[in-house]
Amino acid sequence: MKSEKISKAEKVAEKRWYDDACGTALALEFVGERWSLLIIRELMFGPRRFGELKANLPGISANVLTQRLEGLEEANVLVKRKLPSALSVQVYELTQWGYLAEPMIQEMGRWSTRSRRHDVSLFFSPASAMMSLRTMIDREKAGGLRMTIAFEFPTDLFVGELADGALEIRRGETGKADVRFISDPTTFAFTVYGKIRFEVNEAEGKLRVEGDRAAAQRFVDLFELPEKLAD
Repeated sequence: MKSEKISKAEKVAEKRWYDDACGTALALEFVGERWSLLIIRELMFGPRRFGELKANLPGISANVLTQRLEGLEEANVLVKRKLPSALSVQVYELTQWGYLAEPMIQEMGRWSTRSRRHDVSLFFSPASAMMSLRTMIDREKAGGLRMTIAFEFPTDLFVGELADGALEIRRGETGKADVRFISDPTTFAFTVYGKIRFEVNEAEGKLRVEGDRAAAQRFVDLFELPEKLAD
């Protein structure tokens, strides 16, 4: 007797949109629905609770978020698990394969910034601000720099390690750092990409820069938006 148990892979196959062997078409089967890639972006720096995801994806409803999480879990992009604590908090976390989507997200980010519709003054979540830095850094300019950068946002903390032209970022306690940015992620990102002088946002109480200010300026100078090629 044939087993009635259906695997996650079979469930995904049942919902195919494209009869196309191209890997791009298959990728869209997994992450092509609205919000899916943004959910993956939010999980790139570690597991998140449902409420944290919803708070950092303005405009998504609880129902749609639930559907997208279920779909990504069926596709083996993420897993749902409980943290080892007395409260038994449930979180969502990318699988090893899910984390491999970062280069795809970065390339889409670089590509989209060529459009004049790109607006750096819009909302940034903590994770999207950090992913943006990893995406837009000028690796050639950064080649000779080494520093530790702390990012302190109201709801999240990150530490960046800049070395050999690469910027590694992790979520967690900031500890000792050469430079410390204290702000909200939207203000911070607009300061970087809008080339706003630190003093302007400091005077308005929106930003604090601690540590080596010259190093802080060298750091933000590593990020430039490309020339616009499309309306």
